[in-house]
Amino acid sequence: MLNITFRQLKIFESVSRHLSFSRAAEELHLTQPAVSMQVRSLEDVAGVPLTEQVGKRIHLTAAGEEMARHARRMAQQLRELEETMVQLRGARGGRIVIGIVSTAKYFAPRMLAAFRRSHPEVELRIEVHNREQVVDLLGENRIDVAIMGRPPQAFETVAEVFADHPLIFVAEPEHPLVGRERIDPKELAGETFLIRETGSGTRSTMEAFFAENGIKPRSAFEMASNETIKQAVMAGMGIAFISAHTCGLELEAKRLVPLSVAGTPVLRQWFVVRRAEKRMLPAMNDFICFLRDDGAQLIQENCRLLPVTAPVSRRGRADKSAVTS
Repeated sequence: MLNITFRQLKIFESVSRHLSFSRAAEELHLTQPAVSMQVRSLEDVAGVPLTEQVGKRIHLTAAGEEMARHARRMAQQLRELEETMVQLRGARGGRIVIGIVSTAKYFAPRMLAAFRRSHPEVELRIEVHNREQVVDLLGENRIDVAIMGRPPQAFETVAEVFADHPLIFVAEPEHPLVGRERIDPKELAGETFLIRETGSGTRSTMEAFFAENGIKPRSAFEMASNETIKQAVMAGMGIAFISAHTCGLELEAKRLVPLSVAGTPVLRQWFVVRRAEKRMLPAMNDFICFLRDDGAQLIQENCRLLPVTAPVSRRGRADKSAVTS
């Protein structure tokens, strides 16, 4: 194993992430035959197959999964070494890999653009996924920090609140509940709901609200994105429980209307989360401080129409300080 090179590990890490030789070649600016040759050479040194092809898809073998795990760890350690050297030279810079849950993509670009203006020397790489995927990336140390709602519980993290996150019920303008004041949550039981997939933070909050109010929806359609849900609500397919930060434009244009359901908006928080053992390099520290100081204001500017239809619920409120989960 001493004959393995960092180049081979870097190439294999890309293959393992994309599960594609061609996409790895594109990312690394290599030819596909060059990538295939390096992976075969790595397999020769390892003495076991690292990939297998089933139909047209590439899969990792058990040995490949283990090799990929170590390759990611070595790549992260090399990057931390590089950034430490930059710090010791007295320069400010480095790279941050940021995982963003899909609901946060509606305001995250404005925040990242503002951070880049004040820290032009820092390179940002962004990964946008659903909550479960972001948790997996954080757990595997493939991202430095995550912007998300509920911090994960499967491993130890440090999570800091940087903004409030209101969630509301919305309907299309002609819906019979539009215009009603202080709707009893139990009146929603007969409605058709358009909901996010299992594991979504929005869905978990909705299910908790339903449980607290004894609501059992008559029917529901599961959809994998906020955009699809918004379009379906506007088409009259049902109502939705959704982040107010995802539908500012539709609310402003009156294509969606907030429902005045008692106990809503349900107020949650946005967190910036990192693994507890993660070394805090200067660029990452600057980014976390930036969110803590300016994140809430930037979200407010980006999502300028935040409806408040009833007294805010403070369930689940976290202190605005680092918490371990």
